[in-house]
Amino acid sequence: MTTALQPPLPSHPLLRLRLAPHAGMPRAIDGAWWPRSYDLLAELPRLLAGLPRAWGHITGVTVNDSLWSVTPGRILVANQEVRLHRTRAASAPHTILLLAPGRGRWDLLVVPPDTTEDAAEPLMAAAADGVR
Repeated sequence: MTTALQPPLPSHPLLRLRLAPHAGMPRAIDGAWWPRSYDLLAELPRLLAGLPRAWGHITGVTVNDSLWSVTPGRILVANQEVRLHRTRAASAPHTILLLAPGRGRWDLLVVPPDTTEDAAEPLMAAAADGVR
């Protein structure tokens, strides 16, 4: 009998993030993020760690109040303060806004954590392709 070795599972789940290709033109949506839970304090550090270095240090994050669990006004991520802002804007209920002073602003579509993979994949692809 032969035993196949299984690769070890990653200690942290893979980040489910798809970003639009970098272009000189501003975009309404810069990509999509599919978090694993509604716990922003657990999910945000993984997201910020997976962003391109060119985006710089994210110092401000705005999320829709109705989507996320209760959060404080700021958290430490990689020993740097990130201010959390909440909004009830009906115009963008499933987005997260990321700010990096001197670098820019990025808006990501947030695919709800309980979305099936079959439903999430086309949403993420459309956001990364610029289709909204």
